[in-house]
Amino acid sequence: MRLIFELSGEHPEIPFAEIESVGSITDREVQVAVAECVNPADAGRLAMSHNVMEYLGECHADATSFENLLNSLSLSADGTFAGRVKKVTGTSVKESQLTLEKIIGSKIGGSVSLNNPEYEYRALFSGERCFFGKVICRIDRGGFSCRNPMRRPFFHPGVMMPLFARTMVNLSLAMPSDYFYDPFCGTGGIMLEADLLGCRIFGGDMDPLMLEGCRQNLPTAELFRTNASSMPFGDETFDAVATDLPYGQSVCIMGGSLDKLYDSSLSEIRRILKPKRRAVVVTHNDVRNVAEKYFTVKDFFEQRVHKSLTRRVMVLE
Repeated sequence: MRLIFELSGEHPEIPFAEIESVGSITDREVQVAVAECVNPADAGRLAMSHNVMEYLGECHADATSFENLLNSLSLSADGTFAGRVKKVTGTSVKESQLTLEKIIGSKIGGSVSLNNPEYEYRALFSGERCFFGKVICRIDRGGFSCRNPMRRPFFHPGVMMPLFARTMVNLSLAMPSDYFYDPFCGTGGIMLEADLLGCRIFGGDMDPLMLEGCRQNLPTAELFRTNASSMPFGDETFDAVATDLPYGQSVCIMGGSLDKLYDSSLSEIRRILKPKRRAVVVTHNDVRNVAEKYFTVKDFFEQRVHKSLTRRVMVLE
């Protein structure tokens, strides 16, 4: 099924890469992607999207072309409906959002209800193009806020927020029932998101305080106090790995420098990962030269968190 994804603005590229966990992108504009998806319901797992729509058509970004598109579709809603428009910054369309929404209301058969519609039709104007569809899924981004780390039984400052943790799991292509591992699990934020997607979760850490806290947050997880340079698992054990590698002087590390830790842990991740599967690794420094010794770096992203921290995200195959 062809779907339109209304992407968030957290990053210019990562939301597109995340869609690979549910489909294959066939077209894109700023904050808009079109993808073929075998199971549209899977779109609900995404973090960096807002709305997902059944693809109905597209046109040039102007009111006349938009009106002609709607005329050609001859749509009629089975119940009450609303028409919504999103104008992405930089779009060439001149008409106001309200004017464009009135066009939707006038060109679709049925009763308009702005407060509690049974159906929603949505137009995304991006660049010189307009994408039009019927909403089939709204991402519950509020759910990520409800899982704020400060609300968990055990909290430690500096942990990754749930929305980005979910994105990492999605980038790893972890599927329900997959064996998922985080070798630097900390308080378990990444594992929690994998667990919510139905994965069997495993975590490792050298810091006993973090492991005890992780047990409080995820009582059913299988946890190990282990050196990431020598993991207690057989070759090709896991279907997916996602982790935030340690950095800074306060991190509990078993011997050696961070450079040695990165090298040895990436080597071990490669060993325990099944063939043709993915690892997603976040680092403070750019360590692609190390990762390339063991993996193909499929994607590399940089995300500024604050003045003293920029995340480097590697998708490894």
